[in-house]
Amino acid sequence: MKRSFARSKLLAAVVLVVGGTHASAQDLSIRQDSMGNSAGRHVLPPRDLPPLPEMPSGFIDNDLAAADSSPHAIASYTLDELLCLAAANNPTIRQARLQIGGETAKALQAGLYPNPVLMYVGEKINSDGTAGEFQGFEVQQRFVTAHKLQLSRLKYCQRARVSEHLAVAQQFRVSNDIQRHFYQVLAAMERVNLQSELLKTAEDGSVTSRELYNQGQTNLPGIHRANVELQQRRLALLNAQNEFAEAFRQLTSIVGCTLPMGRVEGSLRPDETIPSFETVYAGLIQDSPEVLAARAKLVADQTTLQRESVQWVPDIVVTGGPGYNFTNNDPVYNAAVQMELPIYDRNQGTILQARRDLQRQQAEIHRVELQLRERLAMAYRMYATALQHATEYERVIIPEREVAYRELLEGYRDNRVDWPDVLHAQGEYFAARLQQVDQFRDVRIQEVMIDGFLLEGGLMAAKGPTPPGHIDAVAKPR
Repeated sequence: MKRSFARSKLLAAVVLVVGGTHASAQDLSIRQDSMGNSAGRHVLPPRDLPPLPEMPSGFIDNDLAAADSSPHAIASYTLDELLCLAAANNPTIRQARLQIGGETAKALQAGLYPNPVLMYVGEKINSDGTAGEFQGFEVQQRFVTAHKLQLSRLKYCQRARVSEHLAVAQQFRVSNDIQRHFYQVLAAMERVNLQSELLKTAEDGSVTSRELYNQGQTNLPGIHRANVELQQRRLALLNAQNEFAEAFRQLTSIVGCTLPMGRVEGSLRPDETIPSFETVYAGLIQDSPEVLAARAKLVADQTTLQRESVQWVPDIVVTGGPGYNFTNNDPVYNAAVQMELPIYDRNQGTILQARRDLQRQQAEIHRVELQLRERLAMAYRMYATALQHATEYERVIIPEREVAYRELLEGYRDNRVDWPDVLHAQGEYFAARLQQVDQFRDVRIQEVMIDGFLLEGGLMAAKGPTPPGHIDAVAKPR
């Protein structure tokens, strides 16, 4: 009896070791068939032995099922491929480009010279029974002074430059979101693999518990616990697969087109560490599209103030044309020159509006810089914490967990350790590996954000050149 018990424990230990290393880290195990009953091992339980639980039911994700049915034909995507697809299909990138075109069109329109006015003129018609003292045509032309048209065109050209910086910012928003979701998909794939390993162990453990029961080495509560563990592992794998599907669909939404569900090719391990906080912040202040757009808007506001400061300078309107004096029966000409006298309205209010908006924009630049520092502080903290944890998990915690797990397996074979202790150590080992996946994912996400000027929102509508709080200055408030 003692010899039979030792053989049973050895069998359970071997099963656990094989199950714990079953899945390859490079294989996206999203196949439901891994959750079936263990094949190749046949046990004839007694009649009163509880049956194995049925597969979880209630809902089937058709996309995952299609991937399960043809695992060898599943699509594969690289980060560069997804970025190229996003550049061609994400609608916000096109919106940002159209903002530039809109401001350029405004610049064109603002600099156009006024059209001349052609008029028919008849004076004193029917005087002395004649057609009138004057019958003829006149042409009127407004001559714009003080370079108003050139300043108006320059103002909108400078706003177009603001839109160019905002278009670059939108490209970074899309690129950052693609990369963030890419690493989330990559992490979800690794979690699916780890949950598949745990499920394989639970399946083998369930079969082993029935063999031990047949040999009289365990009781019915042990069988029930094994059934519960098996079903929980099946549900954990389903949850990991659902998280993978969610992450992949979010990724393709940012790309801007529907793609067949598949795996992504890449690594969660960071290639290099980022510089110090102050070095990163200095780069942000110098090169961030948000800061550059705010500075370009300041230049446009300076031009706006200059333009409104000359609005009061009167334009000259010249009118003239030929006609015929039917009273004296001779050809005549009319001519007139007029201009507005700026006695009361010298555009004082609009100039004040433009000056206030210029001051507001100066504060806006400082606000953007401070907001970048605030966002960088959080991203840098999350990056540092995740990298510290991921490094120590890889260097110390996971190796120690694995050694403890292997030693408990050896102790179980030698009848020195109980089986629940081995299962507990195995759970801690896999939990540490799952935590490390999340930590490396967080490292890569924060790395993307820091390298990408902290921009996100790849499906947010592209911004226009006038920021929130902009005080628009027009010739007359309306």
